Amino acid sequence: MKTKILLFLTALLLCSWNLLAQYRINGKISDQKKAAISTVSVLVEENGKYAISDENGTYSIENLKQGTYHLIFQHLSYKEVRKEVLVESNTKLDIVMEEKVIQYPSFTITTTRAGENTPGSYTNLEKSEIQSLNLGQDLPYLLEYTPSVVSTSDAGAGIGYTGIRIRGTDITRINVTVNGIPLNDAESQGVFWVNMPDFSSSVENIQIQRGVGTSTNGAAAFGSSINIETAAPSPKSFAIIDNSFGSFNTMKNNIEIGSGLIKNRFFFNARLSKIYSDGYIDRAFSDLKSFYLSGGMITKKHQLKALVFSGKEKTYQAWYGVPKDSLETNRQYNPYEYENQTDNYQQDHYQLHYSFIPNETWKFQTALHYTKGKGYYEEYKDNQDFADYALENLIIGGDTINQTDIIRQLHLDNDFFGITYAALYSENRLELNLGGAANQYIGDHFGEIVWAEYMSNGDYRHNWYENQGKKTDINVYAKLNYALSEKFNLYLDVQQRIVDYSIKGIHRDFRDLTQEHHFNFFNPKAGVIYQWNKKQRAYFAFAVANREPNRSNYRDADENYEPRPEQLFDYELGYNFYGKKIQLNTTLFYMDYNNQLVLTGEINDVGAAIMTNVEKSFRSGIEIATAYRFSEKFLAEANCSFSQNKIQDYTQYIDNWDDWSQEKTALGTTNIAFSPNIIANAIISYNVCKKAKISLLNKYVGKQYIDNSSDDNNKLDAYLINHLRLEYGFNVKNYCKLKFNFLINNIFDVKYETNAWLYRYIYGGEEYVMDGYFPQAGRNYLIGVRLEF
Repeated sequence: MKTKILLFLTALLLCSWNLLAQYRINGKISDQKKAAISTVSVLVEENGKYAISDENGTYSIENLKQGTYHLIFQHLSYKEVRKEVLVESNTKLDIVMEEKVIQYPSFTITTTRAGENTPGSYTNLEKSEIQSLNLGQDLPYLLEYTPSVVSTSDAGAGIGYTGIRIRGTDITRINVTVNGIPLNDAESQGVFWVNMPDFSSSVENIQIQRGVGTSTNGAAAFGSSINIETAAPSPKSFAIIDNSFGSFNTMKNNIEIGSGLIKNRFFFNARLSKIYSDGYIDRAFSDLKSFYLSGGMITKKHQLKALVFSGKEKTYQAWYGVPKDSLETNRQYNPYEYENQTDNYQQDHYQLHYSFIPNETWKFQTALHYTKGKGYYEEYKDNQDFADYALENLIIGGDTINQTDIIRQLHLDNDFFGITYAALYSENRLELNLGGAANQYIGDHFGEIVWAEYMSNGDYRHNWYENQGKKTDINVYAKLNYALSEKFNLYLDVQQRIVDYSIKGIHRDFRDLTQEHHFNFFNPKAGVIYQWNKKQRAYFAFAVANREPNRSNYRDADENYEPRPEQLFDYELGYNFYGKKIQLNTTLFYMDYNNQLVLTGEINDVGAAIMTNVEKSFRSGIEIATAYRFSEKFLAEANCSFSQNKIQDYTQYIDNWDDWSQEKTALGTTNIAFSPNIIANAIISYNVCKKAKISLLNKYVGKQYIDNSSDDNNKLDAYLINHLRLEYGFNVKNYCKLKFNFLINNIFDVKYETNAWLYRYIYGGEEYVMDGYFPQAGRNYLIGVRLEF
C-alpha cells in the first residue's frame, strides 16, 4: 500500500514539474541562399516575449510553458513570416525568409526597383504598415513619415486633390509606376491621386527611391521615384469589410474578397470602395468611387496576371486657396460661389502581365497596358466678352450687348497605351537586367459653353477651342550587378530614352499652340557597395537624369521663349548599420542641376504651377533614418533631412501693368521655392499588450519660400504637428478578426499651411501681390473598423 502511495505521489510530482517546466524555442534564420540573417525581430504573440537574431542568424526565446504559440519574424528587407509552434519540450525552429524585392509573383516590377545590391537611398513600405495608416486619406499622406517627404491637401483634410514633394521635388518630377507601368500623366507629368481613391487598399508594397534612383519606365525620375506593387494573390480565400468615418463628414466604405489559390494555380481578387468628405475648406467636398479587379494563373514556370482598376471623382474646387489677409479671420474661406464649381473625372486602367521563368538563371517578363481618362471641370464666369468665345455681339432693342455670364466646361479626353518588357539573368556573382518600354499618349483638350445668359450666334454646348497633344516615349536600359569580392559589389545602369511630343490646335485664348519637340536622352548610372560585415555597409552612387518640359511649361511660357530640357547630376554617399536594437541609415547627397525648371510661385487658371528655367541650381544635404527598440514593447523610429536648396544668380521678373513691360531684378543666390531646409519625423510606438498598440506620430517642416526671391514676407512658416494613433485588434473565436483604428490628427490644433501661390505685379508705380494659401485642418479624427474573414 505504501509503495502505491509513493508511486502516486511521484507521478503527481512529475506531472506538476511538467506543468511548471520552462522550455525554449531556438533556431537559425537564413535567406533563400542559406545566408544567415541578423537583426530579425522574433515576437511571441501570446506573451510579448521578444528576441533578435545575431550575426549568425540564431535566436532563442526562453522560459516558455507548454502550449501552442504564434511567432512573428520581421526584418526591414525580408517578407514577414508567421509560424505556429507546439511546445512540449525544447523546440528547434529554423526559418527561411524571402527578400522583399523578390515578391511572388511580382517579377513584373522588380526589374525597375532597387534591390539589396543597389547603391542608393530608398525606403520599402509593406502592406501592414500601409494598412495601419489607411483610413481614407490619399497616398501622399500615407507616405509622409518617410524621409524628406512633405504632403499637401487643397481641401485641407488629406482627401481630394493632394500633393507630395520629396527633397523639395514636386510630383511632376517624381516617377511613379504601378507594377512597372507609368502612372504619371504623359503631358503634365503629374499624378492626380484623386483619380485613384482608396488605391492603397489594393497595394502590396511601395518602394520610394530618393535621388535619381534606378532606370525605370515613363517620366524622368528627377529627384525621386515611387514604385507601387498591387496586391499579391493570397494563399487562402478571404473577405474584408473596412469602414472608417471622422471629421468633416468623412466616410470610407470598402469591401474586398479574394479566392485564394484555387488548385494552387488560379486566383481572383476584387475590391469596391467609396469615399466622401466635406473637406476642411468651405464646400470643398470630395465624392470618390473606385474598384479593383485582378486574376490570373501561376505555375512553376509561367505567371499570368490581368488587372482592371478604376477611379471616379467629383470634387468641389479649392484650387485658388485662401488670401493671406484671410488666414487669421476665415481660414476655411473658398472664393468660389457657383454651386457646381466642380472637377469631374474618371480614369480606367487595364494591365496584362506575363512572366516566364525557364530556369533559375533566366526570367522574362512583359506587360501590355491601356489607360483611359475622361472628364472636365465646370465653372461659372461672369461678364465674359463674346469675342473671347468666338461669338458675335448681340443687338437687342438697338442696344449692343458684348458680354454675358456663362457656365463653361473644360474637357480632357485621353488614351495612354504601350508595352513594357524585361529579361533578367542571374548566376553566381553576376546579375544582368535588360528591359525597356514603348508608350503612346493621345490627349484631346476642348471647351464647351453649357449655359449663357445671352448666347448670341452660338448654340449650347458651343465649342470654342480644341487642341490635341501626342507623345511617344521609348526607352531601353541595361543594369549590371557584379560581386567583385565578398565585400565589394559593382552596379552599372545605362538608359536611352527617346521622346517625341507635339501639340496641334488652339488654346482657349486663341493662341496657336502648334509645336513639335524631339528629345534623345542618355542616362548613365554607376555605384559601388562596400560590405564591412553583416551589420554594416557603405555605398556611393552617381546618376545622370534628363527631363523634357511638360505641356504647361510650353503652354504658359512667355512669347518668344521656349523652355529647355533639364539635366541632373546626382551624387549619393550612404552608410547603413543594422544592430540588435538599433538601425541607422545615413545618406549624403548633392544634386547638381542644369536648366532646372523651378516654381515661380504663380499658378495658371486651373491651379497648376508655372515654372521657369534657371541655369544653375543645386540641392545638397544629409538624410538620417534610425530605429531603436528600447524593449519588447517600446519602439522609437525617426528620420530627419537637413538640406540647402539654392539657385545661383537668380533674376526675378515682375509684370508692370502700367506699361505692360517687366521689371528685372538680379537677386544673386536665392532659395528654391517649396524646399524646406529641415524635415523631421518621429514615431514612438508602445505595445500595451498583444492586442493593443499606441503610437505618437510627429512631423516638423521648416519654413518654405513661396517663390524664388527668398522674401520673408512670402513664405510658409515652419510647423510642428503631432498625431495620436490607437490600434486594437482581436480574434472573434475562429470566425473573424476585428480591428479598430483611432487616429487623432493635429492633437494640439496647430494652425499651419502646406502650400501657396503668389503673383507679383506693379500698378500705379506700386508693387502688389495676389496670393492664395492652403491651410490644413486643425484637430480632427478618423476611426476605422475592419473585419477580416
